[in-house]
Amino acid sequence: MDIFQAIALAFLQGLTEFLPISSSAHLILLPVLVGWEDQGLAFDVAVHVGTLMAVVAFYRKDLLQIITAWGRSLVGKAACDDSRLAWYVILGTIPVGLVGISLPDVVEDALRSPLVIAASTIVFAVLLWFAEKQAKEVRSTITLLDAIIIGLFQAVALIPGTSRSGITITAGLMTGLKREYAARFSFLLSIPVIALAGMVKGLELYKTADPVSWDLIFIGVGLSALVAYFSIGWFLKLLDKVGMMPFVYYRLILGIFLFTVFIGQFQ
Repeated sequence: MDIFQAIALAFLQGLTEFLPISSSAHLILLPVLVGWEDQGLAFDVAVHVGTLMAVVAFYRKDLLQIITAWGRSLVGKAACDDSRLAWYVILGTIPVGLVGISLPDVVEDALRSPLVIAASTIVFAVLLWFAEKQAKEVRSTITLLDAIIIGLFQAVALIPGTSRSGITITAGLMTGLKREYAARFSFLLSIPVIALAGMVKGLELYKTADPVSWDLIFIGVGLSALVAYFSIGWFLKLLDKVGMMPFVYYRLILGIFLFTVFIGQFQ
């Protein structure tokens, strides 16, 4: 991998990680479409660390309040909205963790087909459209049932092309949450998921004997973090103004394009 490929992939990861268009699908497809070699495990770890740093930095004040309240609840202090939110994030992370542990080979290999990505891109565009159209947006408080439903939906995001943020925001809208609160919970829920994925990939990296290009690693971390930080803010403003429909249209166009490009390879 050269520096141009590193910059392109880091920028793409940072831009798409928190948008409802699936960062994993774009990272899989770009090298396939332009004929690049696989970027390797070390770089995957780097860009995950970068996007984790971005969401932690963006929600640093919220996280401090949530973690402080959660710590107080552990030592017998009265529960509050922030402490309950911490438990809901933990609860919402369990389903995706169990599926990832139970079916690692299916997730890593069998589902990485361009046609699987094309199909899931279209299917979940339709689901996102449905959620947007029927959204009542009547609540701004996360409940235990919300956390369970959104957590179960998040497990589906292990299918490339689904989009973790897209499917969790979709679930939040379906439960009646306002857009901004569905997005906020989705992004908070991403922190343990990205951290766990990074730890798993980091452990794999530790066990491998492949050489590591540290200059490209630092580029991957830094650029993906910077782009992801601004991408979160931009997405939240766009979500408030125009909703989710632009992403629905993008997913439909992308899915049709992918079917057009790759269907001939499987005939």
